[in-house]
Amino acid sequence: MSIQEKATQIEEEFSQFEDWMDKYNYLIELGKDLPLIDEKHKTKQNLISGCQSRVWLHAVYEDDKIQFTADSDAVITKGIAALLVRVFSDESPDSIINADTEFIDKIGLKEHLSPTRSNGLMSMIKQMKLYALAFKTKA
Repeated sequence: MSIQEKATQIEEEFSQFEDWMDKYNYLIELGKDLPLIDEKHKTKQNLISGCQSRVWLHAVYEDDKIQFTADSDAVITKGIAALLVRVFSDESPDSIINADTEFIDKIGLKEHLSPTRSNGLMSMIKQMKLYALAFKTKA
């Protein structure tokens, strides 16, 4: 499934909820389902700067695909990380670098987050794209 197909699927899931409290609860549920990052990757090097809460992001490059794992000490942020891991994992560096993140606007996420959480969201996306660029350069 392509990044765009995954993004469309997320848009459809969020469209089922009319109330933003329900969407927040859904984000929290997504965060609970996020595969746990290995504790050895919860390092200062893997912390995302610019986030209000602590967010760790780790990436592995195998078979021309990047796999991301993440964790956060805040439930909403963990849900946001789960969304991004779902969209960008198992994709090529080029796909990630060139990915459109319009789905975030379409589900209304940015406008319903505090400014610091919104900055954190953008920092997570930026870091995922930087990992992709680094892996592309190495290859």
